[in-house]
Amino acid sequence: MLGLALSALGVSPTGSLRPAGLGLLGLGLWAFALHRHLLRRLLAFNVIGTGIFLILMSLAGEGAVVAGQGLVVTGLVVALLGTALGALLIRRLEGLGPSSHMTPAKGDGTS
Repeated sequence: MLGLALSALGVSPTGSLRPAGLGLLGLGLWAFALHRHLLRRLLAFNVIGTGIFLILMSLAGEGAVVAGQGLVVTGLVVALLGTALGALLIRRLEGLGPSSHMTPAKGDGTS
């Protein structure tokens, strides 16, 4: 519906997808490099994936919008299942042994 409304106004629906996708891709890469916690890295990886999906939709063109949307929806379902699997694996890793973010650091006031 939004695509039809934008095309009636003469605005390309894929025009703003590429900068938004590149922005999300850059933010996700920055967060992935910055954080050490596995769950935060998993979320950063999801942001990277969302940016890639937006870039793919911007590259699809006007004639293949429906095929592009189908591929992106399939990719989102696979990404959701991958995120659930990653979260379960992170939870399992946390349960196996002590990690650096769970143990208190020296001098933080806890005993």
